[in-house]
Amino acid sequence: MNSTTDLSAVPTTLEFQQLKARLHREVLDRLNLESLQQMDRETATQGIRSLITDLMNQQMTPLSTAERRVIMDEILDEIFGLGPLEPMLADTSINDILVNTFDQIYVERHGKLEPTQVSFKDDNHLMQIIDRIVSRVGRRIDESSPMVDARLADGSRINAIIPPLSIDGPHLSIRKFRKDALSGEDLVRYDSLTSPILELMAACVKARLNILISGGTGAGKTTLLNVLSSFIPNNERIVTIEDSAELQLRQEHVVRLETRPPNIEGEGQVTQRQLVINSLRMRPDRIVVGEVRGGEAIDMLQAMNTGHDGSLTTIHANTARDALGRLETMVAMAGFQLPPRAVKEQVASAINLVIQIARHSDGTRRVTGFSEITGMEEDVITMQEIFVFEKAGIDEQGKVVGRFRPTGIRPRFADRLRVAGIHLPVEMFDETATLEKLQANRSWR
Repeated sequence: MNSTTDLSAVPTTLEFQQLKARLHREVLDRLNLESLQQMDRETATQGIRSLITDLMNQQMTPLSTAERRVIMDEILDEIFGLGPLEPMLADTSINDILVNTFDQIYVERHGKLEPTQVSFKDDNHLMQIIDRIVSRVGRRIDESSPMVDARLADGSRINAIIPPLSIDGPHLSIRKFRKDALSGEDLVRYDSLTSPILELMAACVKARLNILISGGTGAGKTTLLNVLSSFIPNNERIVTIEDSAELQLRQEHVVRLETRPPNIEGEGQVTQRQLVINSLRMRPDRIVVGEVRGGEAIDMLQAMNTGHDGSLTTIHANTARDALGRLETMVAMAGFQLPPRAVKEQVASAINLVIQIARHSDGTRRVTGFSEITGMEEDVITMQEIFVFEKAGIDEQGKVVGRFRPTGIRPRFADRLRVAGIHLPVEMFDETATLEKLQANRSWR
């Protein structure tokens, strides 16, 4: 299906829109839907293309080549795809598609939101597309169940909410799934981190430190989790647990688990906590939780404290300190009446590192903090920052400028890395060292 037509070269007059709608109705009237479902996609598409061409040739209104291509693509998108959203799904520069109302659609490119000229015909048209999405994954959306989370065939994550919960009509959000996961080198090239920080992260993963990635919505937590997961040795058994499967691990020995929402009768739900508990019976070398957000936190912490070291997960929080506070709250959500100090001790002994990532005002995503958990002092979890990103300001193009800086603190886990056979240059933790000096060291190549 060709979704790359230049729509700006095609008229959007009322007459042209009415012609498209009329042709679409005629195509649907002439199609044998039962026989269409029994055909393979390519054969069905060829038959429909032939039918659309015949119908366009019968029209009294003259049509240009560009107009014919648009009509062909849009009718095929309506029959097989997601209607006017298909070109945006095919656009690799778009990360998020946000449908506020049927005639107001935004996309995110390079971390920034921008409006589009795309629209649905009306609320009913938008509802048809939403219903098509959720029905493909065995879900439903109606007044009795007006919210749904689902996943497209390519892995993209969608959220839909309809009246009476949404005031101005149906809303739809799509977080697109990258077919080619970003690598650590990509993050260095995009200035999300530096080569020394990337190498230190790789060393921490190989030495089986428990790592918590913290950040806000859209900050790049899952992307960074993918990168860190790529450093897990190929001979280890990895169990991943996610609400919506997004991780793209390249290792051979990976077991992927995904939660299940309740069915129409409200039964059959499988939560992340149940999956975490079950994963402990699956002899994992590593447990990777896409995002910890509830009572599963206590089971994950206990796993980290009882032999399943080297585990990775993410959490929604604005700072490393907030991330630890949220973990404590989640443990309380599990229903255990543990003393606050006991909870803090669990967190302090389980988590070794908190990596903070943020999205800046210019849309760039950067690692802004690299903190080591060092233990407890009275009732406070103690931590020390190893690297920080110092924001210097914004340049004339609106870009955030700054630098990654070592704090001068040698982490306690350096000894653990050495025992694991990983030797890092001492000068990388020197706050007077420049990035150029560090990268000149051959051990970083």
